[in-house]
Amino acid sequence: MDVFRALHLDELSHGLAGLPMFPYFDMAHYIVSVMALREQPGAQEVALRSPFACWFSSMLYCFGGGVLSGLMMAEAPIAPLSNSTNIILASVIWYLVFYSPQDVVYSCTALFPLRLLLTTMKEVTRTWKVLGGVTQAHSKYKDDLLVMIAVGWAKGAGGGLISNFEQLVRGVWKPESNELLKMTYPTKISLIGAVLFALQQNQYLPIQRHHLMLLYTIFIVVNKTRMMLTGSSASPFAPIESLVYRTLFSGPATPSYAALTSGTKNPAVKKWSADCSVKKSPKGIPASLNGAAASETKDPGSLDNTAAHHRGKSSPRKAKEQPDTDTSSEGTKKSE
Repeated sequence: MDVFRALHLDELSHGLAGLPMFPYFDMAHYIVSVMALREQPGAQEVALRSPFACWFSSMLYCFGGGVLSGLMMAEAPIAPLSNSTNIILASVIWYLVFYSPQDVVYSCTALFPLRLLLTTMKEVTRTWKVLGGVTQAHSKYKDDLLVMIAVGWAKGAGGGLISNFEQLVRGVWKPESNELLKMTYPTKISLIGAVLFALQQNQYLPIQRHHLMLLYTIFIVVNKTRMMLTGSSASPFAPIESLVYRTLFSGPATPSYAALTSGTKNPAVKKWSADCSVKKSPKGIPASLNGAAASETKDPGSLDNTAAHHRGKSSPRKAKEQPDTDTSSEGTKKSE
């Protein structure tokens, strides 16, 4: 494009397209992925109790995209594990992050400047993963745009999409943390990248591949750097998502999109959920009262038992009051 030539970005885009990911960028991806696993609640206890389960979870973090895309393409899901060099490199990094003496490796990589550098390098690898998934699907399904988007998305964000299975390996079951219920920023940005690269692959987007790679890489790197420097986890697509939600999917009594996606509950959400949870019986009686009446009808002796129980609890008091009454009557007789 003339704009890229005028800004002298054409050579930069070609250089980025030919940039090898192994070993430095892949190493950064493995380090950040294993560190993310270690920072999960209970991950260090699992590492001490079962090193094999910890190692297997780390491999899912590092190669989850390849495993999921292989399943979707009807290929062997263990194909990513056939690359012995990458497996050995990821395994060495896993061991150093979890079991290094004095925890020196994790302490060094957790320093903010180094972690910022490693994270930006990992974001660069996301471009190659998404593009690799789209190209892989295009080689088998020439004109199927949806398949290309799905495989590219799985390749770029597979670690998050299979997070529930990875949690099962560590003995954790959290179905509410399903990535499709509340997508995180890496999942959203991978989906957007898959759509863009799939459109470009089918010539619906008038831009060359290496130019699109440069623009997409710059966007995700700059945005991730901004999020880390400001300490913000807000997605840059939140205003667009809120607008689409209000336009297409909101009802008259539905709370706002930000209230539904935020971790905290506001009074409007509480009131809306409370109103939705109240169920009326056919006669207009609340379900809780109707259920209580049904239980009493089902067990007619329960009321008698309850009454007997209260009578039993009040009987000592009556027994205690009886002598006082007799004594007062005797005193009255003596006075007479």
